[in-house]
Amino acid sequence: MNFRKGKGREDPEINLIPFIDVLLVIVIFLMVTTSYSKFTALQITLPTADADKAMTQPQEINVAVNPQGQYAVNNVQVSSKDAASLALDLKSAVAADGQSKADPVVIINADAMATHQTVINVLEAARLAGFDKITFAAQTSGHK
Repeated sequence: MNFRKGKGREDPEINLIPFIDVLLVIVIFLMVTTSYSKFTALQITLPTADADKAMTQPQEINVAVNPQGQYAVNNVQVSSKDAASLALDLKSAVAADGQSKADPVVIINADAMATHQTVINVLEAARLAGFDKITFAAQTSGHK
């Protein structure tokens, strides 16, 4: 039994006006409550230091590694193939230099085609020799 007069069922309708009103209220609320802090408003004076450059340069040990896995310590080719014998060569290079510097810097000049293991051997040899300052040398590619 249908007690309604006229058309059958009315299609439900979504009224977008209240939805837009609610969204606008939310946007206004967020705009009002957001704090815009300015980091530039904080005026600070950074400390300064005038230090002289170090008069003495640290002792450098240059270790070259070629693609065939051969090593050269301070431009002298060594026959070491493992980390333990290379550590002895590093210690003898420090002793041969004649300088009494406590902590030399090991500079690794590895060829781009050298294997990863040969470079790791140099790192391990420096650790075994007790040298903890290690750096890698590189050249610029020339591309701009």
